[in-house]
Amino acid sequence: MIRDEHTLQKNKSLKRPLILAAIMLAMFLNAIEGTIVSTAMPAIVNELGGFAQYSWVFSGYLLMNAVTVLIYGKLSDLFGRKPVFLFGMILFLFGSILCGFANTMTELIIYRFIQGFGAGAVAPVATTIVGDIYDKRERARIQGYLSSVWGISAVMGPALGGLIVESLTWRLIFWINVPLGILSIIGIWFFLHENIEKKKHNIDYKGAVLLTLGISTFMIILVEGGVRWTWISWPILILAITALSAFFFFVREEKKAPEPMMPFNIWQERAILIANIVSLTTGIMMIGLSSFLPTFVQGVMERSPTVAGFTLTAMSIGWPIASAFAGRLMLRIGFKETSLLGGVSLIVGSIVLVFMKPESGPFVAAMGSFFIGVGMGLTSTSFIVLIQNKVSWEQRGIATASNMFMRNVGNTVGAALLGGVLNSRFQAYLTEHTKPEENVTLDTANQLLDSEARAKLPEHIVEVLQTGLTLSLHTVYIIVLLLSIISFLLLLFVRKKK
Repeated sequence: MIRDEHTLQKNKSLKRPLILAAIMLAMFLNAIEGTIVSTAMPAIVNELGGFAQYSWVFSGYLLMNAVTVLIYGKLSDLFGRKPVFLFGMILFLFGSILCGFANTMTELIIYRFIQGFGAGAVAPVATTIVGDIYDKRERARIQGYLSSVWGISAVMGPALGGLIVESLTWRLIFWINVPLGILSIIGIWFFLHENIEKKKHNIDYKGAVLLTLGISTFMIILVEGGVRWTWISWPILILAITALSAFFFFVREEKKAPEPMMPFNIWQERAILIANIVSLTTGIMMIGLSSFLPTFVQGVMERSPTVAGFTLTAMSIGWPIASAFAGRLMLRIGFKETSLLGGVSLIVGSIVLVFMKPESGPFVAAMGSFFIGVGMGLTSTSFIVLIQNKVSWEQRGIATASNMFMRNVGNTVGAALLGGVLNSRFQAYLTEHTKPEENVTLDTANQLLDSEARAKLPEHIVEVLQTGLTLSLHTVYIIVLLLSIISFLLLLFVRKKK
């Protein structure tokens, strides 16, 4: 496209490293938000109270992020990346400031919604900007650097959060976003130049509303189903009917809209379809690892929280290393081969976890985590470059956002699906191997994570809990292995092209 080439050439004449630095800074803020807040939550709950609302501090942010990512992607195709990115960053920083001033847990949750509403623009639009200002051969290398930001943030987040909370105040974990975010805004404002065609757009407002309604109700079902409400209950049924109706009318609206919020033609491209489906499956895998591996290391292997955290950090180390090498591999052996290597690594990591035993030790757990991180790094970077090379400037934003959205859905689906499998398998084992008068429930397993509380439990109860948790997690990781095999088989259908 002429506009694509013009934008590329115009930004080449400027300081692309400064634009890239601004983008990476924005991506870092977006990525670190989850891990740094997790570390500060005990201090936040201690001051604000509201432990029952604990999960919504995370769910609210992730929900708004997932709901808006596709809309921002489409708006960036209509009006350019720069104004959409700046709007999202400013709203994200405004929400961050408010979060730091929260006096109750309810206020914090509301402000996290605002923060997430802005954050939805950051990752997809920032990644799309890279696709705009670098040509096809350069994208592979640069997107590798961009993907590595997520791994680095996962390593730095807990340490930085702990340092800030212990030395200063938890409110600074939100306010620290402001100076760094302003630097990112300045970089994009002064150095990114776009050649946007001035014309009146037919904005698909109806499609945006239906999409938001459908995704938000679907996400609430996944977050609260089996937690606040049982899966077979009136609230879940009403939400399910609402979500299905919204998606039905959304599809019908998109087929007749002049400029649809979701152009379905991009899903007809086989490579994009496969990349998005695999992003869904790997999203489920990722949450299966990050949610349950530390519990196994602490509760069954009886290691410290620090050691448990190390086993998960191994994934965060493998991810950026693989992302950095993915760019070079794509230029040498092609997209398909690079993604297939990632698929093999996912399978290897999953096999390690499936055959992991209590006596295996944390090193084996870390090894499985590392291989899965390598697989994530190779596949995610390959997908973004592949997708951006398949579409024109006018669809690059929504195509990039669709891939990120599928991974977000995978994370949410995985938390509900794998959590349900774990709980049901664990409960069945406890019912079979304990007496009713012993009053052993799933909540009793919390005591496994505290060495002092574990020591107070009868020895045979500890053994039952650890064996039950081991068998339940074994079932979870068999599902993870099956998903890794499915991902690999799907990648075989990507056409070979360098």
